[in-house]
Amino acid sequence: MSDVQNLQQIMNLSDEERVKYFINEVVKQQTLWILTDEHGCVMLNTEDEDCVPVWPSQETAELWINKEWDTCKAESIGLNKWYSRWTQGLMDDELAVVVFPNTNEQGVVLYPDELEAELRKKVNQKS
Repeated sequence: MSDVQNLQQIMNLSDEERVKYFINEVVKQQTLWILTDEHGCVMLNTEDEDCVPVWPSQETAELWINKEWDTCKAESIGLNKWYSRWTQGLMDDELAVVVFPNTNEQGVVLYPDELEAELRKKVNQKS
């Protein structure tokens, strides 16, 4: 199977399946991905939350670089840096995280501490 077909299959997973895939990949790679532009980190908005979208790979993040986001670039964040800076920073700013949104802007919204707990739980299962 080609990488493109594989990527399309991954993007077609349900929201919950994409969260599981995200957690597994981030723990395996020790990295997650965001999109940035000249103003900083790209945001998505739900009815209730302002969210930072995160992806498990550069390829999945780059699927979002189009139309209004064509000036964005994918940027990696190491897992330890996420733990040490991002979780608390996002909570302080009252921001949520949308985990691995598909290109229809659908994804599971978690609070930063919930995402960190899920990542740490997976890390502990591996060791």
